Formats: sequence, structure tokens, C-alpha cells
Amino acid sequence: MGCFCFSGNSSKGSEKPTKKIIINNKNDSSSNKSKPHAQTQTGSDELKVTVTNEEVVAKKGDQLSIDVKNFNLNDEISKDGKANNLAQSFTFEELATATGNFRSDCFLGEGGFGKVYKGFLDKTSQVVAIKQLDRNGAQGIREFVVEVLTLSMAEHPNLVKLIGFCAEGDQRLLVYEYMPLGSLENHLYELPASRKPLDWNTRMKIAAGAARGLEYLHEKMKPPVIYRDLKCSNILLGEGYHPKLSDFGLAKVGPIGDKTHVSTRVMGTYGYCAPDYAMTGQLTFKSDIYSFGVVLLELITGRKAIDETRDRSEQNLVAWARPMFKDRRNFSRMVDPLLQGQYPVRGLYQALAIAAMCVQEQPNMRPAITDVVMALNYLASQKYDPDNPVQSSRKSKSSAATNGDDDKKPVAEHELNSD
Repeated sequence: MGCFCFSGNSSKGSEKPTKKIIINNKNDSSSNKSKPHAQTQTGSDELKVTVTNEEVVAKKGDQLSIDVKNFNLNDEISKDGKANNLAQSFTFEELATATGNFRSDCFLGEGGFGKVYKGFLDKTSQVVAIKQLDRNGAQGIREFVVEVLTLSMAEHPNLVKLIGFCAEGDQRLLVYEYMPLGSLENHLYELPASRKPLDWNTRMKIAAGAARGLEYLHEKMKPPVIYRDLKCSNILLGEGYHPKLSDFGLAKVGPIGDKTHVSTRVMGTYGYCAPDYAMTGQLTFKSDIYSFGVVLLELITGRKAIDETRDRSEQNLVAWARPMFKDRRNFSRMVDPLLQGQYPVRGLYQALAIAAMCVQEQPNMRPAITDVVMALNYLASQKYDPDNPVQSSRKSKSSAATNGDDDKKPVAEHELNSD
């Protein structure tokens, strides 16, 4: 599923001046290639980025790094002894060697921005994932720089670690830690016979971990960040199905102070993009909450956000699910058939309640990410055991359809927290 963009409302002309951040990576033989260089200059309303022979100058508000008012990149990265978070600069030759000159047997997959290869760094004896951006693709120099800066500033167990990058000539490559289990998308749809479907406990673990990563972006990063591209293919899985958010090229700094939104050109992935953002170009933290709700629905139902192979009335996951939320007697029909009835009925109610609130049409009706994390942490801690007769599974107890009027309540009325 590709990304889209179209013009939204913008109001850049009234922005206050911000500092200039200059990043140079000239690939000069005399330069230090182990780390990119960054510095700030006051009294400017521009962000200037120089990578090889290309220079980007943009106004505050255009992209994540441009919004960083009074923000010193070096100070933030080195704070608390975290200077090693600064991404390493690689030569193209080093990354070509790491992938055997991008051999086909190293190929991991392809997205809207380019191809991803498995590689091995001889100097550190490290297995990595190397994304080679399409030189004619959607991710341009500005998005490339945004991703490098965002992940250099971030450190969280549910965000993929950026090891380094290459910006040599017209080559743009990003080097990440290797996530051996691939993306969440690989484990929900079109499974090969050798791949076991995700069980209920694993699905809730992934949902809770992804929510914690999003909470870090919204609540812990300085300045706070709106992800803007949350989807199943951007949630990568490590050993034990540990989830990490990836691909931050579309990220933007969120509204600060008394501002309620950021006006920007609409970008994202169809099916995951909040309708209010798509219509107005007004980006808020609640835009990410909507996208998260779609991902949670995918985890519960096993359906794609947009599936054109289904009947027209069922192609859009949220549009299909909304009428179903109104009556709990529908809930058993919403569960992924691959679970084969192995799920807790009460846990299903609670998970659907969270999803239903996240995909509310009105953004002010969606919960804050901290509340989502609290609810999903609780659900993930309630381990479902299909062999435990005390727990109500769909197989052992079909009370979801026999509880009278209580089951007719809409899902939004159901309490998230269990006593």
C-alpha cells in the first residue's frame, strides 16, 4: 500500500524565526567519516542541509527538523552520555560490500521509498538492514534528513535503532538494526504454510509495544513528534515478537504551547490516515491515534486496512467495523479466523473498545496515547491460556451471543479497565 500526498492548508508565513541547523557530509577524503557534523546558527528562519553537492533550505514547519525552534541537535544527542546515538556515516562502497553488491539473496523487501537488504558490517561484526532509497522515489532529500535526525535524537526499546547512513553522490541509504522477524504485515496476511499465525497473547504484546513507542514520540521526545505513517508494514518485529516502529521520513514536530495543530501538506497511507487530517491538512497527535486504531483493528480482525479483493462494503476496515461496534453480539464475527476461537471474550471486548475509541471520527473524542498504553499494557499482562477452563474463550463459552440486553451496548460504553 503506497503513500499519497496532496495539498492541505498551510500557514507558514506567520512563523517566528528559528535556528539554522547545518549538516555537512561532503565525503571529503580529509573529513571524519565516522559521524555527521551538525551545528546551529542563531538569527535565521531557515534550515540548511548540505549532503554531498545538494543543499536544502526550507522554512520552519516544512518538516520535522525545520520545526526545531531554539533546539541544539548536538546538545540533545549528547545529553545524558548518549553521544553514541549519533548516526554513523558510511561510504557507498562499505554498504555495497556489506550486501555483496546488493545481491538478490540479500534482498528483504521493497516499499514505497526503496529496497531493503540484509547486510553484514565487517568492522563491527554486525548484521544490519540497509534501505537503499529509490533515487526517483517518493522519499527525497528532506525526508532522508528528517529520518536521520529523528532517530539520532531518539532512544527507546520500541523504536528501531538507526546505525548510520550514506549520502554519497546521488545515493541515499539508511542502515538500521536488523529485525529478524520482518514486519507485522508479514505475520497477518498471506501467510506461507510454514508460518504459524500470531496467537492472541502475541497480538496484544505487539499492540502494547507499538503504543509505547508512539507514546515516546508524543510525550517524551523534545520537541514532541507526530509519526504520521503508522501502519503494519512500519512495525518491525525482533526476537520474541518484540515490536519497533520504523520509517520516520514523514515525521513532524507536533503543536507546542497553545497551538492545537500543525498545518501541513497531507501525506500518509490510504486507509490509515485520519479523515480530519486528510480533509483539512491540520495534523495533530490524535491523527496518529487514528492510525494506531486501524493497526489494532488489523491485529484483532486479520483484515487489511484497505482490501480491494473484498466486497465493496467491506473494503475499508474502519467503515466495515463501525456498525459492528454497536452490538457486542457481532464481536465474535470480527475476530481473525486464524485465531480459531482461541481468545478471551472479555479481552476481545476490551481490545475492540480501545480500537473503537481510537478511530472516532472526531479527533477530540480519541484517547490520548498515555491512556491507550495503560489499557493495552493491562491487556497484554492478562495472558490467555486456552487450556484454562476459568478463562472464557470463544471455543469454551459462547456467552458473547447470549447475555441479553447487555450485549447490545455499543463497544464505547464498555469499561477498559477490569477490576
